[in-house]
Amino acid sequence: MLIATYILLALVLVNAVTFALFGWDKYCSENGRWRVPEGRLLMWASLGGIPGAYLARSFFSHKTRKQPFSEYLKCIGILQLFISFFVVIYWGTR
Repeated sequence: MLIATYILLALVLVNAVTFALFGWDKYCSENGRWRVPEGRLLMWASLGGIPGAYLARSFFSHKTRKQPFSEYLKCIGILQLFISFFVVIYWGTR
């Protein structure tokens, strides 16, 4: 049970960082500052921050029409959904 707690805390942290990075990138885009590279945004999303990425996109109205970024984000989300499904199935049978 202890490992599940650590995993949950790590996911909360990753999603908070992802959300903050999307927000910072939106701020920078509106104020002519150096932007967060798309690769970095996608990396944080791929580390488990896909919920934070989608929440930030909706909240900040940021990178919602950007292609191929949106497709990459969608692929990461689908992959994480499948991985989550198989992890739950595996842990559910133990």
